[in-house]
Amino acid sequence: MDSARFLSYKMNAPCGTALPGSLAGAFRGVLKEMTEAKGAARSTRAADGLIQIFEKQILDGTLRDGQPLPPEREIVQTYGVSRTVVREAVLALSNKGLVEARPRFRPVVRKPGYDAAIQAVGSVVARLLSAPGGVKSLFDVRIMTEAALVRQAAIEANKDQIAKLKDALAANEAAIQDSETFYETDMAFHGVLYEIPGNPLLPSIHRAYTNWLSSHWKAMPRLPDRNRANFEAHARIFDAILLRDPDAAERALRDHLAAAWEQVRQTFGEI
Repeated sequence: MDSARFLSYKMNAPCGTALPGSLAGAFRGVLKEMTEAKGAARSTRAADGLIQIFEKQILDGTLRDGQPLPPEREIVQTYGVSRTVVREAVLALSNKGLVEARPRFRPVVRKPGYDAAIQAVGSVVARLLSAPGGVKSLFDVRIMTEAALVRQAAIEANKDQIAKLKDALAANEAAIQDSETFYETDMAFHGVLYEIPGNPLLPSIHRAYTNWLSSHWKAMPRLPDRNRANFEAHARIFDAILLRDPDAAERALRDHLAAAWEQVRQTFGEI
């Protein structure tokens, strides 16, 4: 409001008129805002340039997978930028999945791949999950994905893939009394479904679903009776795949995940 009063006054006051005290303060505020905006713009442009340099070096192999970025001080001296610019660039590279940045460690280059691409949107997904209905929306996408996967498994899974699914089911049954291990074997059973089509993107999607939803899943009370019900649902999915019945496999999968969501809803309410 003070800035607007200052601009109005300058447009209408006679030339050379001194500014009242309140408007003088507004004038200083306007100058400060303009200076800060210009400084932020310069910082962003410098960070963009540094991002492009490191992104090119990562993509062309000059900086290899697992190799740390140069020390912050060296980057500052080499490229003539501030530490703030370096940190902005590292954050952007981390958001793109091109480096792994941890506190007190130098950022490490990560080879671009499906996992990196999906991890790059992780912070966005986290914000979406915090919105009303966000978790349910993501879970619905998982249901649609896995419904298609079990149908394909029932039609196309080969002998080795069915054996791997059977082993995952056996491990899940053996863990019924140990809820922490049961959770891991539960995820592993579903993970096999994502491997069967042979599409390298699908296992990365499964790992992303697991990571994005894990805070809710791990916070749920897990009891042997509930574990057994989930195992039995897995067994029905497996039996339908073994019988080469895609319709039954999809029904079993949808029933299982609908029951799983009901368990989540009872624990957390509408999320």
